[in-house]
Amino acid sequence: MTPEETVLDYYEALRRGEPLYPYFVERAETWKAAISTQYSGYDAVSEALREQSRTTDEWTVESEALSVTGREGLALFDDAVRLAWTDTLTGQRHGFDSRWSGALEPLDGNDEEWGFIQMHVSAPRSI
Repeated sequence: MTPEETVLDYYEALRRGEPLYPYFVERAETWKAAISTQYSGYDAVSEALREQSRTTDEWTVESEALSVTGREGLALFDDAVRLAWTDTLTGQRHGFDSRWSGALEPLDGNDEEWGFIQMHVSAPRSI
């Protein structure tokens, strides 16, 4: 998969409720920030994604402006994404527009499989 295909496949996995942690590089430098949280290191990222999968369902992920650029060994992406999901603990539905960005690198030195080394998801808000 190319870096762009990896991002799009991640979105599909989120919609289908599939595990998301396999999309991240297993390294101490792996980092993910969400709307109100951040996780450093693969173990923390993977645990947070497992908890997210356990407590959410019915994801809508609508990419509006995916851009992926790269060179040998590194790819950067950004996107505007409409998100919605159901909290399985409360039954409450959440949704908003968000901004995504991050970096991917080849897994096992292989340009055919890519993983996230960083991902940042934020939501605009009024000041």
